[in-house]
Amino acid sequence: MLKSLFATAAIAAALSTSAHAQTKSLGMADVEQKLRAAGYTQIHEIERDDGLWEADVSRADGRFAEVWVDPVTGEIFDEQDGRALLDSQQILSRAAAAGLRDIHSLERDGATWSLEARNARNQRVEVRMSGIDGRILHSERDGWLD
Repeated sequence: MLKSLFATAAIAAALSTSAHAQTKSLGMADVEQKLRAAGYTQIHEIERDDGLWEADVSRADGRFAEVWVDPVTGEIFDEQDGRALLDSQQILSRAAAAGLRDIHSLERDGATWSLEARNARNQRVEVRMSGIDGRILHSERDGWLD
């Protein structure tokens, strides 16, 4: 029985380590490299906001932009990159399909959407969603006294 317990603990630790390795977050230098590789000529500011990297950048043609970068995948969310963006009704539909309800304070921010809602556990949450495909990029509890 003791051997079985140790084996189970070892497997759980290995799975935990593997899952952690898969979700390793990009650092600021990695994000800067991704942005430069994508053709942004100047990076004015990079900061973490709502679980993602937010960057103020200039394009090769000199136009200024605010873009978001997924800290796990490195995907850049730029409303001017040619990808079709979901409208508010499509985002609301995807949010409801993800189990969010009582959705309010919906706001498009470049190629992402932010909203406040209640999750399946009836907790108030602030959510950032992809404006490209509607997936949840980040979600965090909004306060502790709900």
